[in-house]
Amino acid sequence: MTLAERAEQLLAIDAGRAVERLVDYIRRAREPRCAGGVLMGLSGGLDSAVLASLAVRALGRELVHVVFLGERDTDPDTARKSRLVAEWQGLAWECEDITPEIRAKGHYSSGAMRATARWGFLNRHVLYRLYRLVTGEMPFMSTLRNGDFDRRPVARFTYRLTIRHVEAAFNGRQLHRREVIERRASAAGACIIGAANRSEGMTGWFVPGGADDMPFQPLMGLYKTQVRQLARHLGVPEEIIRQAPSPDMMRGVTDEVALGIAYEKLDIVLDGIERGRTDEELMGEGLRRREIRLVREMNRLSEWKRNPAHVAAVDGGIGGGLRMNGDKTSAACLRQGYGG
Repeated sequence: MTLAERAEQLLAIDAGRAVERLVDYIRRAREPRCAGGVLMGLSGGLDSAVLASLAVRALGRELVHVVFLGERDTDPDTARKSRLVAEWQGLAWECEDITPEIRAKGHYSSGAMRATARWGFLNRHVLYRLYRLVTGEMPFMSTLRNGDFDRRPVARFTYRLTIRHVEAAFNGRQLHRREVIERRASAAGACIIGAANRSEGMTGWFVPGGADDMPFQPLMGLYKTQVRQLARHLGVPEEIIRQAPSPDMMRGVTDEVALGIAYEKLDIVLDGIERGRTDEELMGEGLRRREIRLVREMNRLSEWKRNPAHVAAVDGGIGGGLRMNGDKTSAACLRQGYGG
């Protein structure tokens, strides 16, 4: 059995029941405050495709508004996938190029951003590896340290020279996307819903206050592996399910490149953290100790980013009532809102 298959087995949920609960949550979240329905950013990724399908089931397509916000560094194929999802659900697809506003705010102006603008292969296979060689960690891990490099001056200097500028630009773009979505929602009299998931929340793979940190995030209680299970249940186009998740941050850099680990491994460890499993138990699942420690460290370092006020619509954890593996062991699920 592969690790991907093991993650599917270990984290399997009753997809039909989860869909029923999520549809009810979206319906209740919309009423009675938002006569215009709901509005969401449709990135063309797995999570937003699942959320769009759930929203249509809850409200009907006439009350679901979607927008694709592209900019200079967006992969051109992403817009096509976003439109594919909109057409699959029969939704009016709107697209807005936010490049001029992003440029005006100076988010493209740093030397680091100019260097990463064109060559995806260089970003993925050279810059990321070189940064890890110099600092001993992936760039994303450095961003979680919030400036504290624990007496590692070389790592601190390298981060400030390079990744700090990329991080600032990425955060600025996500915050601007949120501004655009809020403006559009206000004009339409609609509630905003976001597509962030539990794996992202527990690792800090989001921008606080950005487009991936909305007040209503129906999928926040589900691991990425479980969102993929819902996608199959809902009939999401296979091209969307099979694609590599991407943060739309830097050409050539996918989620798993930035995080430094595949989602199936990430989810097994995150589930293990919530269940109090030891490193030895997780190694028995086929994981390496360094992978386990990487995820534990991301979860620990990202605690400052999580918002205790967030409440998940459904709980894909071992004590959430959706799991299919028969293990009824209780767990401290969704600590501080996201389960970290």
